[in-house]
Amino acid sequence: MSTSDDARRVDDLDAHPGDPDGFQRLWTPHRMVYIGGQDKPADATSEQCPFCRAQQGSDEDGLIVARGRTVFAILNLYPYNAGHLMLVPYRHVSDYAELTADEQDELAAWTRTAIETLRAVYRPGGFNLGTNLGVAAGAGIAAHLHQHVVPRWVGDANFLPIVGQTKAVPELLADTRARLAAAWPAQPVPPTEPQEGDTE
Repeated sequence: MSTSDDARRVDDLDAHPGDPDGFQRLWTPHRMVYIGGQDKPADATSEQCPFCRAQQGSDEDGLIVARGRTVFAILNLYPYNAGHLMLVPYRHVSDYAELTADEQDELAAWTRTAIETLRAVYRPGGFNLGTNLGVAAGAGIAAHLHQHVVPRWVGDANFLPIVGQTKAVPELLADTRARLAAAWPAQPVPPTEPQEGDTE
């Protein structure tokens, strides 16, 4: 191709900036609040904390799947995959070492329940489990401890998150919450009064 051919191609591109370029784009502007850090202050008080606020409303509005005595299961508002759960103590604590023995026990039991429920509903090939303690460890909401339970399938990682900070999730969060809540084993009614040792 000659230099004049290259110049004509550049001229053509300049002349038609709105013409399709052959790419399909998945626009996800709602994720800008996540990228910008909205509602994720590292030192959030219980009044600012999205996990504490989620407990106050309905399970549907808060995306809460199930409530236990000391912890609850909630969907990730910005899931890595369909069914991405988080297990969260009711108390506004930031460090695993701050959990009471009862909270530790229920968190461990609910990890197993989350895995069993996700297997029954979605049949994933595996799981990522993780708790990021502190901003340096990658915690988005460092002020309130939460454990991720992420279902994984062979081939679910693709180019979208790498080149476009985009994740295609095939199910709406309200539908995910309804399916998992229906499959979650029945729990005793959670307490309505603060538990001994609760802190603000």
